[in-house]
Amino acid sequence: MEKEGGKPAGVVAVVTEPRFTQRYKEYLEKEKLLDTQHRVEKMPDGTVALPVLGEALPEQHLRELRNRVAPGSTCTLTQLLDPVRSKKAQGCSPAQRLCLEVSRWVEARGVTWSAELEADLPRSWQRHGNLLLLSEDCFQAKQWKNLEPELWGIVASALGVQRLAKRGRVSPDGTRTPAVTLLLGDDGWVEHVDNGIRYKFDVTQCMFSFGNITEKLRVASLPCTGQVLVDLYAGIGYFTLPFLVHAGAAFVHACEWNPHAAVALKNNLEINGVADRCQIHFGDNRKLKLSDIADRVNLGLIPSSEEGWPIACRMLRKDAGGILHIHQNVESFPRRNLQPLGNSEMEEHRPYPQQIINNQWENGAIRDSRRKVLSASIKPEWHRWAESAETRIVTLLQQVHGKPWKTQILHIQPVKSYAPHVDHIVLDLECRPCSLVG
Repeated sequence: MEKEGGKPAGVVAVVTEPRFTQRYKEYLEKEKLLDTQHRVEKMPDGTVALPVLGEALPEQHLRELRNRVAPGSTCTLTQLLDPVRSKKAQGCSPAQRLCLEVSRWVEARGVTWSAELEADLPRSWQRHGNLLLLSEDCFQAKQWKNLEPELWGIVASALGVQRLAKRGRVSPDGTRTPAVTLLLGDDGWVEHVDNGIRYKFDVTQCMFSFGNITEKLRVASLPCTGQVLVDLYAGIGYFTLPFLVHAGAAFVHACEWNPHAAVALKNNLEINGVADRCQIHFGDNRKLKLSDIADRVNLGLIPSSEEGWPIACRMLRKDAGGILHIHQNVESFPRRNLQPLGNSEMEEHRPYPQQIINNQWENGAIRDSRRKVLSASIKPEWHRWAESAETRIVTLLQQVHGKPWKTQILHIQPVKSYAPHVDHIVLDLECRPCSLVG
């Protein structure tokens, strides 16, 4: 039974006197009619209500209870509008509870529950407050279509949310617009808090990756006091906000061309109290009329930010240089004694533990990173890509500024497994005019 809007109206229960409760329970269990997901409840008049499966108990079972199981008993049906979950149900995982409640509801509508339908249920999801974002690979069987839209109310109720959305693949439109469909609810606006920073955004229009949390925490700890930064792919403020709120950046120029993300970014700057220290540059960052201003440039675009490298080089201060934070997806393969990748099948790919390559300035000169002995936890593919990027950046810097520059690999940061054998990493590359390093 459903209320308007597809929300469950309650649970049907058979009511009798306390002295007959055990007989009723044994019969209902034997006939597989007892709803074990909800508690037996005592009614205000002293009778007892036993939850049953389905929308009603067939008359033949009511007669059997009255006449043979417990002759002389009161046997009526009621509806528990606020049923209490049983201890057994409370011990279920969310996925198990979803399966139990959806299967019961489906069968009550005359649809045969099958292994195919069970396999088509989601096993993981993203939770944003009272909105749940399902993955694209669930509820694909054609049988579900005949059960919509009421189905989404059942799913939301089972998982304890009020709104439901389902994502598809990211649109290849240059703005990485998520193909998300709102299944239940009036809008997709949600709020998420990371490291004390509030992010508000519309899940149907903007991306949000939980897997980037290690990088957001890392940039929040960087020594940026008094520095000017350029964030070439700002999004809703994933890295702009940590730089401003925690790292102490004096000012950030945030570039974004997705109009929905730009709206969210403006809002997030305001609600975090840092709007006066950031300018949003809406549109294609390749047309940005800025140069010679940045102590740091963040290039947080995957699978590759290479198209933004010339722009980043132009942004660095001509007199002092600065640091580039370059994101990239790097293909690599399993090897012995290397830490395993996160499971790409999970809701969000797990971040790596801290893993570092550090090169230091010594006696006013740069130690050649190519002669460093690699840490056993750093994959050779990561370092080869970093060296290739460094070589390319050196050439770009000379072309942009018209004089030689020196570069140094300061740090390689694994962020997460993006896909099987594909790692999202960040290269911190220090770039200085040669006159500064002798």
